[in-house]
Parts: sequence; C-alpha cells; structure tokens
Amino acid sequence: MRTKQFKSESKKLMDMMINSIYTHKEIFLRELISNASDALDKLYFRSLTDNSVGIAPDDFEIRLEINKDARTLKIIDNGCGMTEDELDKNLGTIAKSGSLAFKQENEKKENVDIIGQFGVGFYSAFMVCNQVTVRTRKFGSDTAYQWQSSGVDGYTITECDKESAGTEVIMHLKDDTEDEHYSEFLDEWKLKELVTKYSDYIRFPIRMAVTKTRKKEGSPD
Repeated sequence: MRTKQFKSESKKLMDMMINSIYTHKEIFLRELISNASDALDKLYFRSLTDNSVGIAPDDFEIRLEINKDARTLKIIDNGCGMTEDELDKNLGTIAKSGSLAFKQENEKKENVDIIGQFGVGFYSAFMVCNQVTVRTRKFGSDTAYQWQSSGVDGYTITECDKESAGTEVIMHLKDDTEDEHYSEFLDEWKLKELVTKYSDYIRFPIRMAVTKTRKKEGSPD
C-alpha cells in the first residue's frame, strides 16, 4: 500500500496547523459538521429531481459517535459520498493558492481564522487528532474507499467495506497533556455545547446518543 504525499504548500500549512497556530481548537467540530452538511445538501438537491435517490428529506442526518475507550469521535452523514478520485482531489490538497502567504503575513496577529477564510476546515481535525480516517461511498456506487492520514507524512487510499452511501470521519484524539485536554471532545455535554455554539444554523438534524440517569424504582438514592 503506497503512501501518497501532500503537495508542498499543503504540507507546510498542515505542519503549522498541527503545531497549534489556532487558539480555538474546538472549531474543528464546526468545520467537519459543515462539510457533512454540504454533502447532505448535494444529495438532497439531487433527490428533488431524481426519484432514484429514494431518501426522504426527513431521513438526512448527521450523527456524532463517541468511543471513550478507543478515544475516537466519528462524524457520520448519509450524503453524496465520494469516489476514489474525489477523495484524492479533495483531501490531497489543502487550501487555495496564497493561503500560506496570508498566514505568514499575519502570524503575529491573534485569532487569524485562516480556516474559515480559505476552506481548509477538514484539516483542522489534526489540531486535536493524531490520526484521521475517512470512509466514504459515493451514492450510486457499489465500491467504498478509505482515506487515512496521521498528518504531514502523507495519506493512503484503499478500498473498504461500507454498507451505505455517505461519509464517516473517524478522529483518533491525541493524548492529554498538561496544557491541552483533548478528552473534552469525548464528553457528550461538551459536544452538545459546541454544536449549539457553532452549528445551530445547520438545517439537517445533528444526532448523538447521550447518557441519561434516573432514579431506580424503590431506591432512596
């Protein structure tokens, strides 16, 4: 399995991103949910004129799944999905031309949101993750593909099994340090707070299983 290399500017930008040029790491969730919403939009608009889509408007959704033991956070959509070529094109090149120069010119300024301005949102995941896996299947295709990367060293694309169309982004969170508490992004209450804060405008439902407690019948506790 051959590891593909990011393009030169992409690698430099990712290296800066991984090394914390952003003060608000939590925005990665906003960016990845926005990407999932875009994928849903594409298939939704197709469904308006193509009866073969077979998905009712109310069935489109974005799901968050937490696995604290594995330290993974998944963002799953049932949108349009991607082909192998689209994976390579969309995730192998970071940002528009000039974004690196923009950041270098403004690196002394605080809170320069290059992510929001230049569409490099997917790669914000590497601010909190040491590995990102994308499993996707294009709507109408029988073949699914997996994109995987641990950062600037490059990425791989292989075939994988996926039952339905859509995309899931699997983020393996970094270990906590004295300065950074990455485990907070595995806390369901923190995720609910961030979804409300950054993604309340998304028109598709964002769902997540949550833990609830109740008093046991007949117990004083």
